Amino acid sequence: MTTHLPITRSCPYAPPEEHRRLREEAPISRVTLPSGMTVWAMTRLEDIRAMLTDPRFSSNRQHPNFPRLLAGQSPIPKDFKASIVGMDPPEHGPARRAVVGEFTVRRLAALRPRVREIVDEHLDAMLAGPRPVDLVKALSLPVPSLVICELLGVPYADHDFFQVRSSQLLSRTIPQEERMRAFAELLGYLDDLIAAREKEPADDLLSRQLAKQDDREAVKSLALLLLVAGHETTANMISLGTMALLERPEDIRKILDDPARTPAAVDELLRYFTIAEYVTSRVALADVELGGVTIHAGEAVVTLGNMANRDPEAFDRPDELDIERGARNHLAFGFGAHQCLGQNLARMELEIVFDTLFRRIPDLRPAVPLDTLPYKNDANIYGIHEFPVTW
Repeated sequence: MTTHLPITRSCPYAPPEEHRRLREEAPISRVTLPSGMTVWAMTRLEDIRAMLTDPRFSSNRQHPNFPRLLAGQSPIPKDFKASIVGMDPPEHGPARRAVVGEFTVRRLAALRPRVREIVDEHLDAMLAGPRPVDLVKALSLPVPSLVICELLGVPYADHDFFQVRSSQLLSRTIPQEERMRAFAELLGYLDDLIAAREKEPADDLLSRQLAKQDDREAVKSLALLLLVAGHETTANMISLGTMALLERPEDIRKILDDPARTPAAVDELLRYFTIAEYVTSRVALADVELGGVTIHAGEAVVTLGNMANRDPEAFDRPDELDIERGARNHLAFGFGAHQCLGQNLARMELEIVFDTLFRRIPDLRPAVPLDTLPYKNDANIYGIHEFPVTW
């Protein structure tokens, strides 16, 4: 019997039981995606890390067998300019090196004061407004959206445009034509913004990338990747991380007393929740044996990161949230050559949000029972639609 993915979580703190069954009974097994494609699903951390460092697996999204996660999703057209996540060697290395400098420790340190300002501005508005307040709309969604806009040089007035379009692009609950319309509108806006930066450069990522390379399509693909990948995932980590910590006031006290503990807490929350359940996908270019299973050339693979990040062979007490665990070998940001470029930016945002939120609103609490919150599992992104809080 073939397992059909995705499987909705019944508890915010635990992966679906069917995922656990797969890992225990058939760690590499055949599953069917909403698109109707049958692919291999991997569930163990060791197997996934081995696959992600094996050059016999391709990241090429334009391969006809590359996993399509959404119902009705069409293959990516051959003439579409691939972003770095869809490149294989030898193109991938130079493309990644061209942008990795945007995420250095020095560059992120320069951005940190502005991220603090963005967080404080939204907390000011929360404190000045009526209660209860929806944390998702008031803080979780706008903070990462504005940070990415700051990085790219997108005008402040346009951040709502990106917030709405990126959510539509990722959703599996709206028709395919609406997702494609959102995609086209994002590309059109980026075309105009890049044209403006070509005429009048500024101190932002788009201008610096245009100065490094003549390929404006590559710059546009990079911008779209950062907007989508850096928005929904971080937003849902803010909401879910806040929810978990509110149930563990002793952990809030630990990070308030010693902010040096916050980075480890953030990594543990990333491992524990695994917002993006499919860490990544690949297509085999040759027959490969992994974990006692032969994956044939042309067969596709998806990776269940929520299971790998709860792998008892990799983590002691994997189903427990332990903010002092200190383990950074999780797969929340992938692994190998394609590991998330913006991982340290996401970590910085989360650290600043949690340190600032609980310091400024020490009596923050949920305004409704947590088991009544509307959770979502849209297109591989797990999170919360609404989170009313008060104080």
